[in-house]
Amino acid sequence: MKIVADPNIPFVAEAFGRLGEVRLVHGREISADTMRDADMLLVRSVTPVNRALLENSRVRFVATATIGFDHIDREYLSQSGIGFTRAEGSNANSVAEYVVAAMLSVANSRKFRLRDKTLGVIGVGNVGSRVVGYAEAVGMRVLQNDPPRQRAENLQHFVSLDRLLAEADIITLHVPLAREGQEATFHLFDKVRLDALEDRQPVLVNTSRGAVVDNRALLKAIDGERLGGVVLDVWENEPRISPELLDVVHVGTPHIAGYSFDGKVNGVRMIYEAACEFFGVPREWTPKLPPPPIPQLRVLVEPGTDDEDTLHEAIRRVYDITADDAALRKDIRSFDKLRAEYPVRREFFNTELVLRGATETLRAKFAGLGFRIAS
Repeated sequence: MKIVADPNIPFVAEAFGRLGEVRLVHGREISADTMRDADMLLVRSVTPVNRALLENSRVRFVATATIGFDHIDREYLSQSGIGFTRAEGSNANSVAEYVVAAMLSVANSRKFRLRDKTLGVIGVGNVGSRVVGYAEAVGMRVLQNDPPRQRAENLQHFVSLDRLLAEADIITLHVPLAREGQEATFHLFDKVRLDALEDRQPVLVNTSRGAVVDNRALLKAIDGERLGGVVLDVWENEPRISPELLDVVHVGTPHIAGYSFDGKVNGVRMIYEAACEFFGVPREWTPKLPPPPIPQLRVLVEPGTDDEDTLHEAIRRVYDITADDAALRKDIRSFDKLRAEYPVRREFFNTELVLRGATETLRAKFAGLGFRIAS
């Protein structure tokens, strides 16, 4: 079996080398010629998979090691009898931790406390539900909006988008990109919706897909001081993103919110298992992760220190979101390179905290964010 794979998928050669010959091709360079004699294709989000790519190939199975799938023409795959899978939920925790780090960063620089704010979560799936739990763990009031889930499950605690926009101090987006139909999210935040935020001037966080927010309208909204801060991990026209927009956001990163090492390994494990099932072969690979860079962190809480200052500093030591921001600002043209060469980031559960001087409330907040707490 011949397998074409994006080298940005960790362990992909090690795992899939058991199933056949793996050819590593950078995601934006995968072409119809590349695929001509391939049986399997393994991608991340930068590779459009459609008829033009696969029509003259012998591909029988496609997998994306991501939770999103707007880059996949699933209808074409289904009509062509090509198997498909995605790594649903694999990096959800990574994205949720990114959102926590981003909110703490904005709060620290803008001199407010998250516990005094209302968070509006738009899209309450694998990622959004984790964000809800983490926000509640640090004491935020949370409003949840997800029309598809509301219709399917009649969840009484969900609210309308209008109410969320009228009450939220921070808005975070966790929706798939859909360009048409009842669930369309393309430019969900357009000029009209962004202008309507002027009275509250909320902080806007987007880690979903760049086109969920009209980036031109967003730039004008920031210039017009309609927002209290913006965090963007995803952008329209990636990797050729707007330098003017990067200049004015509070945090700007190169689509790496879900790039924790744990999340990426979860993704390759999930697509490997799905491929084995599709081709009817036994699973012979289990990932072996290296020890985390920070297995234990000692935190001394001085009397009178605010909980959120301690949370911000401890999380910054485990995952410094400002370093990702600085790297992109240093060279905006390095967008893809920063993704391909992203340093190892481990999720909070890999770090045990030794807390000294912490209240039970603070200990509970750290535990609620997934850290292990030493007794």
